Amino acid sequence: MYRQIFLFFFLAFSVLGIQAQIRGTNIMVQVQPNHADWNYKIGEKASFEVSVLKSGTPLVGAIISYEAGPVMFPTVTKEKVELKEGKMKWTGSMNTPGFYRLKVTAHVDGKTYEGLCTAAFSPEKIQPATHCPKDFDAFWGKALADARLIRLNPTKRLLAERCTKDMNVYEVSYSNDSYSSKIYGILSVPVKPGKYPALLRVPGAGVRPYTGDTYTAPGKAIILEIGIHGIPVTLDQKVYDDLGYGALRNYSFTNLDNPNENYYKRVVTGAVRGVDYIASLDEWNGKTLGVTGASQGGFLSLAVAALDKRVTFLAAVHDAMCDYESELNGVAGGWPHYFIYDKTPSLQKLNGVRYYDGVNFARRIHVPGWFSFGYNDEVVPPTSSYGLYNIYPGQKQVSVYQMTGHFWYQEQWDEWQNYLCKHLLNE
Repeated sequence: MYRQIFLFFFLAFSVLGIQAQIRGTNIMVQVQPNHADWNYKIGEKASFEVSVLKSGTPLVGAIISYEAGPVMFPTVTKEKVELKEGKMKWTGSMNTPGFYRLKVTAHVDGKTYEGLCTAAFSPEKIQPATHCPKDFDAFWGKALADARLIRLNPTKRLLAERCTKDMNVYEVSYSNDSYSSKIYGILSVPVKPGKYPALLRVPGAGVRPYTGDTYTAPGKAIILEIGIHGIPVTLDQKVYDDLGYGALRNYSFTNLDNPNENYYKRVVTGAVRGVDYIASLDEWNGKTLGVTGASQGGFLSLAVAALDKRVTFLAAVHDAMCDYESELNGVAGGWPHYFIYDKTPSLQKLNGVRYYDGVNFARRIHVPGWFSFGYNDEVVPPTSSYGLYNIYPGQKQVSVYQMTGHFWYQEQWDEWQNYLCKHLLNE
């Protein structure tokens, strides 16, 4: 009997030990606004309560540093402030539409802990500063016409280990703007023969492999997930790490002053040719085709929807690469922040990046769009995302998750997926 009890507890604790994970920290920095929706009108005062907590209770004598002011352009910086009761009050305001951020760093036992809160001031009135080149449409019309002189020459290889009962999964490739310039991706096609709607997934920034999408409307839609760098997307991780820290490091800053040589020219044409590839599939129903992505993928979603009228809807999450020029006016613009340090750019650089600003693509889109982002995003500031949303001319909806940074919560992901399925399946 005792032997059985011992064995039970031994096995139980062994399993718990295997499953145990590090989750969060015992020290937390909370920064909370006095408006539940984090929204204020111009001229109002936003009140913030700062708490440094240990085991959920205020840490008496906590030492903090903080900065406050418009996002990415703080006007107040304080170091080594003692919170005698572990708490602090702060107020801030803005007299122009935008976002005000209080960011706090606590220093405890040689470690640092951060918290922040970003208040919106009349965000529905934010307007981008981006200008559009007069030949924007002609530039992209020629880029696509030149690329489409090249046959797709598609390849397709079954990835049996990734297939599901509902979806067949393939690694595919197609030619982009030259026969030697390829786009690689993962294609998921319903097992059951038929005609299906389609979704193009475009990637965030970086260099990585892709697994494909068998979870969005499984068995009911075609999904093409692409990479952008012209290399297969099923290689060992080390290949992508070496490229990301080597040949493709800082690729987003390549040839900014020459739009014809900008790295993103072949990226944009390659993403649009993803629509060409989907349209070549016998399984596509010829009617419904969405595009979606986050961060860099948000920008690419805008570019594809603007340049190809076969796109019927889009969903963009914390869309990067929008409204660079605002930073020349002291207002946070989009990643990768070309003008955050370069305050006197050459005319060539200033004009060159305008061909790659999501705002100029968005102004040309009239299909339904779903947008979602967080106020606390420190990579893609909410200023650029809200400004982009405000000028979007198509049917649109925005879903704000105030606390999110450059990530998404489960509820946000679920809402995103529900939007995609609704429009794919016309529910």
